Amino acid sequence: MTTWLVDKPQRLAVDRPVRRLDVRLISGKLNVVGADGPPRIEVTSIGTRPLVVSCEDGALVIRYERPRFWPVWTGPLGWFLVGRKRYRAEVSVAVPPEAVAELELISGSAVVSALRAGASITVSSGRITLLGLAGQTVAKVVSGPVEALGVGGDLEVETVSGELIIADSSASRLRARTTSGPITADLNNPPYHSRIDLETVSGQITARVREDSDLDVELHTVSGRVSSDFEELWARGSHGDKRLGGRLGAGTGRLRAQATSGHVSLLARQVDDEERQGAYAGAEEPRGDTAETGARQRDSSGKDGDDPEREGAHEGEGGRP
Repeated sequence: MTTWLVDKPQRLAVDRPVRRLDVRLISGKLNVVGADGPPRIEVTSIGTRPLVVSCEDGALVIRYERPRFWPVWTGPLGWFLVGRKRYRAEVSVAVPPEAVAELELISGSAVVSALRAGASITVSSGRITLLGLAGQTVAKVVSGPVEALGVGGDLEVETVSGELIIADSSASRLRARTTSGPITADLNNPPYHSRIDLETVSGQITARVREDSDLDVELHTVSGRVSSDFEELWARGSHGDKRLGGRLGAGTGRLRAQATSGHVSLLARQVDDEERQGAYAGAEEPRGDTAETGARQRDSSGKDGDDPEREGAHEGEGGRP
């Protein structure tokens, strides 16, 4: 096993193959990128406590040495005055794109990009940014936002208090959940067999999907308004519940968006002929007919739509009992 003790800013080159990355930091910044060439580590800033870097059996590990006992200042005040300075580091890591990453940061920001085999990122207080990932990706923050740009594969993002932003996503499966905060999802998911679940307790959900999507759709809010650009969706609402549901195209995929307190909006993204043909070139099942989309919204106050062929209202304002 190769081991380094890093107590000052420096660069390290790893001359062994790396298939797994395991990073455990307490405070600071973490930047991980998938890149060709030998694995590399750059520590640009570090507190008084050194980092331990080791590589064995294809696993590259970066973490602090566990103290024999926790000092008396480990309470909140002690951490604010002393601890965060001792255990603060800014670290950048380059590993092969096919490496699997498991990253943990208590306080700070993490940026992860260009990994193809999946990653798990956990931050207690701070921010997570995901760029161009593939495979199975899980990102969780207790307090703070999560941003995901150009992420494919299977994506799960979650925060207790903060905003979720998903843009240019080609993930075939997407799960986004927040307790307090909005969700904005601009999706370029495959039009067939997608699974999209968006949920917030307090906040607004805004989602945009391809106009040629094959999705079974259900939009629901308890206190708020539901709207859609798709005429295929009909309104169902009573006793304060607001719902839009229906099938887009063949309905082979699924989209669920639910807010307890907040508005839910579904927008349509136009697709040109070249993009449409490329998306369905490898489809296993023939695509069903897709109706034309429009931006018209209609009032659905107090009306229930029981007929899926009926053109229902596009905006829900269900009445109170």
